[in-house]
Amino acid sequence: MRRWGNGVRTALLLGLVAGLVLAAGALVGGRGGLLVALVVALGVNGWAWYHSDRLALRAMRAFPVTETQAPGLYAVVRELATEARHPVPRLYVSPTDQPNAFATGRTPRRAAVCCTQGLLELLDRRELRAVLAHELSHVYNRDVLISSVAGALATAVTYLAHLATFGALSGGRSDDRGSGNLLGSLLLVLLGPLAAGLVRFAVSRSREYEADAAGARLSGDPLALATALRRISRGTTARPLPREERLVAQSHLMIAAPFRAAGLAALFATHPPMAERIARLERMALEPGRD
Repeated sequence: MRRWGNGVRTALLLGLVAGLVLAAGALVGGRGGLLVALVVALGVNGWAWYHSDRLALRAMRAFPVTETQAPGLYAVVRELATEARHPVPRLYVSPTDQPNAFATGRTPRRAAVCCTQGLLELLDRRELRAVLAHELSHVYNRDVLISSVAGALATAVTYLAHLATFGALSGGRSDDRGSGNLLGSLLLVLLGPLAAGLVRFAVSRSREYEADAAGARLSGDPLALATALRRISRGTTARPLPREERLVAQSHLMIAAPFRAAGLAALFATHPPMAERIARLERMALEPGRD
């Protein structure tokens, strides 16, 4: 039921932003302006989706590991993938001290799972298994596809906001509706980037809750994931990553927010509150029929 609710909320959110794109396109450049914005946004995000695994792995400077190099890691992932009846993904390790992990890849057959060195050193086997089940659930739930659609719409809104900025600075149209168009363009300049950010944040939060639940079901151990998230949260707080552009663009993929949140950054965090995620998992462990 929760998964269905998350899907409905995501669809409604994307529908609202799509409506904003249509309205913004008509406001800035009519139907022609809207078509240009959508083509550019879909093209850019289509390329990003197709190469999403390379972009994310490169951002974290991750390197591939073989089964000989990481036999324990491969054993856990193979067990989970077999349970889910999916291929074993490629495995990578990122040489960063912060404990974190992410999965990427547009399909289960092209999936890649990456753990940081800090995560491998921090968690025991039970906790690591629960985290890997969470990350594999992102791939199995097609979260990369959903994020790409959201990104396409968000990019379209941002692109139109830039067009509106140009139109507003150049004085808008010269007909009797010029003042109205100028006001609308100024509003789009202010609200466009905000809407683009909100769609990414909301979709990211929704999918994290679902991946927690799906990962707990796959591993059969929601308390292990709750314990892992608590330890990861302390680790990311103690060792935040720098807000470099390459990292910001991929931060929504990680199991925990990698940056220190403060002020507006905390308000628009891409991840839901860790305390709420842990509480949901602990309630899940108490459900009837679970040992």
